[in-house]
Amino acid sequence: MNTTEIFLIAMSIIFTVPYLIWRLGKTDYFAPLVVVQILTGILLGPGILGKVFPDYYQFVFSAPVIQSLNGIAWWAVMLFVMIAGIELDLSKAWAHRRESSITAGLALGTPLVFGCAAALMLLGGSGWMGPKALTWQFVLGVGMACAVTALPILILLMEKLDILRQPLGQRILRYASLDDIAIWGVLALILMDWDRVGRQAIFLLAFGLVCVLFRKGMRLLQERDRWHVALIWLAVVSFGADWAGLHFMVGAFLAGAVMDSDWFDQDKTDLLRHHVLLVLMPVFFLSTGLRTNWDVGGVAVFGVAALLLVASVAGKLLGVRLAGRILNWPASEASIIGWLLQTKALIMIIFANILLDKQIITHETFTALLLMAVASTMLTVPVVAPRLRQLKSLISRAA
Repeated sequence: MNTTEIFLIAMSIIFTVPYLIWRLGKTDYFAPLVVVQILTGILLGPGILGKVFPDYYQFVFSAPVIQSLNGIAWWAVMLFVMIAGIELDLSKAWAHRRESSITAGLALGTPLVFGCAAALMLLGGSGWMGPKALTWQFVLGVGMACAVTALPILILLMEKLDILRQPLGQRILRYASLDDIAIWGVLALILMDWDRVGRQAIFLLAFGLVCVLFRKGMRLLQERDRWHVALIWLAVVSFGADWAGLHFMVGAFLAGAVMDSDWFDQDKTDLLRHHVLLVLMPVFFLSTGLRTNWDVGGVAVFGVAALLLVASVAGKLLGVRLAGRILNWPASEASIIGWLLQTKALIMIIFANILLDKQIITHETFTALLLMAVASTMLTVPVVAPRLRQLKSLISRAA
């Protein structure tokens, strides 16, 4: 078979296997389709399928096929991150700045500390820190991975719980939006390349200047033209960020963050996000699974994943509980908010992919982080749904 035919076989597998597991297994309550797709990517990776059926794995996922899949995956995740940036709405956070800053700060800071402590424990062993990482980069990177809240997945889960447009859902979006900005800011710090600091300064200066012209121009365009220009803007800014050594994903987020959500119809933005998840992101999940590794031993990887999961969930719940005490929330309310904000999945996986690309973490650490992200996301709905049914009055509480 030629490369095109093998590529189409791989695409058939990517879309068929997770859909059948999700639909026939009726996993939607504890594992939405995106989670099943991530798990399927791990199953189809070298650590499982590649070990059980090495010849089949080498045939389907040959180097030319993986290269083609990676190109689709890059564009898919760039689109997804841009949409996440567009959906940031800081005006509401500013209107409730005391409550939002306290909650977002503690919800991010506490699991960050717990995650950094877990990373320091990993330094005692070999095979976890990447070959190009400084100690502080590894510790801060793993710590931030434990602190991340996946805003796009949080939106999907709150839609499922029917609270997204309710006052409680809007409050949680404010907290997650502030944390999202902090996450990308810390990532830019971790990726700061002092050998290319001149390039980075040039990029940031040029981005700031061009951004002013871009925003003025976008306001003059009709909405249908704005979508086309937004895609060009995405590609250009992502290229500039990668050229500067900040990684193209940082550029994708910046490209989206400087665009106003009210430039675009909300229903169309939601539809685009859903279509990207449906049509393109499964390829990213598969390419992510192909990067998993178990060379230090499955038990060790699962043990580290469990350690990171405890640091992530416990840190997030404790941080929100502390915020609740300062803001006089009932303990039950703080618990629900904490469980929703500990959702990981996509953004953390993107974050971990970047750390792996820059060799700050190893494939083994990446695998442990991936397992942690999947587990934290699968816990959310089963824990939150029954509590919301018991405490329906919280849904409509503004603050």
